[in-house]
Amino acid sequence: MTSWQVVRFIAGTFILLSLALGIPGSPIFVSQWWLAFTAFVGANLLQSALTRWCLMESILRKFGVKSGC
Repeated sequence: MTSWQVVRFIAGTFILLSLALGIPGSPIFVSQWWLAFTAFVGANLLQSALTRWCLMESILRKFGVKSGC
């Protein structure tokens, strides 16, 4: 997997997990404050689309994850 694929995998996982933890009807509901984490991940995705820079991708490259498409 390339770094952009890993970033999208991590972001998707974080979003689904935080929704499961933050929606009252969920069987693993903890607190509605988890929805703030969902908003944080979404804001980071928006920022990376506008600036063409992603901190998570930079971190992954330092760990040796292959860059590119």
